[in-house]
Amino acid sequence: MSENLLTPEFRVSFPSLFKATRFNEASEAKFSVTMLFPKDADLTELKKEAAQVAKEKWGDKVPKGLKTPFRDQGDFDHEGYENGAVFIRASSKQRPGVVDKKVQSIVDDSEVYPGCYARATIRAYAFDVPGNKGVAFGLQNFQKLRDGDPISGRSKPEDDFSPVSDGEVAGESADSLFD
Repeated sequence: MSENLLTPEFRVSFPSLFKATRFNEASEAKFSVTMLFPKDADLTELKKEAAQVAKEKWGDKVPKGLKTPFRDQGDFDHEGYENGAVFIRASSKQRPGVVDKKVQSIVDDSEVYPGCYARATIRAYAFDVPGNKGVAFGLQNFQKLRDGDPISGRSKPEDDFSPVSDGEVAGESADSLFD
């Protein structure tokens, strides 16, 4: 396992920092975050560390089909994902420390949401289980840097509604829906 690495700033997607969740029914519950890096992010140190961990595990005989932690956002049809930009998913069995830009603990989970901006400390590690070999990153700690436009797929209330004056009812009545 490597030393802690500080990521560049990223946009948060699928945060699970306050309660461990399962990726699927067969997986173990973990704390995690998907980190969306802009196309111009310098990921040199992260890539160098991932390569070093792979070399330590497999030497010069890297297994065919080795899974990489560096994925193309364009491979997924999610709001906020950009074709050609990298994302990394980091996880941990233990709850990471979660702080704000002043390094004060964040206790309200609504403060960390898909679309805010953050950085994290992560550690590269190699895994080798039957049928699944690769390099991944373990999540150590998380720092929210600033707010951003939420990426949730949910519409904004101001887009769904128009102002209504007192006593005015907009739309159809329930009785008229089933006539």
